[in-house]
Amino acid sequence: MTSGKKADERDLAERPSQEDYEALSDFRYSIRCFLEFSENAARDAGLTPQQQQALLTVKGFPPQTAVTIGDLAERLRIRHNSAVELVDRLVDAGFLVRSPDALDSRRVLLSLSAAANSVLAGLSAVHLDELSRLRPVLKGILRRI
Repeated sequence: MTSGKKADERDLAERPSQEDYEALSDFRYSIRCFLEFSENAARDAGLTPQQQQALLTVKGFPPQTAVTIGDLAERLRIRHNSAVELVDRLVDAGFLVRSPDALDSRRVLLSLSAAANSVLAGLSAVHLDELSRLRPVLKGILRRI
């Protein structure tokens, strides 16, 4: 019986406080506001939010790093066949370039076109501005956790 009582006391002690719930709620709300901003910015630039995320993913790999469709699928947390469809649409729109891997003919490497680099630069600038605006809010929330 005593071990059961200790387990119950430990469970109660580890439960989140009201302040924890408030901080988590505020954090989730701030993230959702940023995502809404991001989705609207992508649409204003003529991209779907997922297309913008795909371009950012490819650009976000270190220079000289080969980016594959599998890498894109992993980073976007989507299935490989969904990534293939997304890449097809971005290639058709002139934003991505497919190249065969010189070392492994089974792999296809992805790179951004000049048009994609231009659109992404503008989108990234407004995203960085928005994050700068949100920085104090997010820091305050994270201090509370």
